[in-house]
Amino acid sequence: MQWFGRRESSNTEDGSSSGGRGLALGGGVISIIAAAIYFFTGIDPSAVLNGVQNGGAPQENNQQAIPDTKEKKFAKVVFADTEDVWNKLFADMGKTYQEPTLHFFEAAVSTACGQAGAATGPFYCPGDQKVYLDLSFFNELSQKFGAAGDFAQAYVIAHEVGHHVQDLLGLSAKMEQARNQLSQEEYNKLSVKLELQADFYAGVWAYYEKNLKNVLDPGDIEEALNAAHQIGDDRLQKEYQGEVHPDSFTHGTSAQRMYWFKKGYETGDVRQGNTFAAPDLE
Repeated sequence: MQWFGRRESSNTEDGSSSGGRGLALGGGVISIIAAAIYFFTGIDPSAVLNGVQNGGAPQENNQQAIPDTKEKKFAKVVFADTEDVWNKLFADMGKTYQEPTLHFFEAAVSTACGQAGAATGPFYCPGDQKVYLDLSFFNELSQKFGAAGDFAQAYVIAHEVGHHVQDLLGLSAKMEQARNQLSQEEYNKLSVKLELQADFYAGVWAYYEKNLKNVLDPGDIEEALNAAHQIGDDRLQKEYQGEVHPDSFTHGTSAQRMYWFKKGYETGDVRQGNTFAAPDLE
């Protein structure tokens, strides 16, 4: 991806973040194996909506500012590109896009959704409309999950921004409401549809990166598709648990995640991403 020297988002922050009462995310005590199964949490029910209540007082994380490394500057450029694309697409729909904030942290952070640690992976919190990212995740993505390349990292960020888009369109509230009405198995099925739609939105963003901004390099889309494959529920469960339990899927299989990202990339049409109405998800 051609990113060096391009606009960096100003909607970023790092260090301290005040947490509020809400549903807590998985924290740093999660092992790397468990974390692998729930990477790309977004608003995953097992990591957010099914978490413990954070009933205590908000906590402050008095962290120093995150150094302005190459990885951080890259993430800010990608985030800026998501702003450009989604501002355009929302305007095309006659709506106003409310830009989210990208919050960098190290090790642990307090959010409006509760406490989270680096092992949680990147996630989006609807309560404060922020995408949270510990940059060390990029090393995990490459070294432990075999998803190398800068566009694999860009896919991660675009996927989480996809959850913000869903939040603006009212899906986050509907999912939380459904949480109290459905069995865990039925809710998991909805969660898969939610995650696959976020993959689709990431693909739509990639479409405009190529056709509007012309900043993709050869192999970029393959990097994103490989990342989608590497973090499929079936592959992660097989590798880390030794067996696959489809009823517990929350993000979709490798094939499904690749399919919906590719569909978004090939069409660039947000109207074709209604995973909730799709009779067959792949």
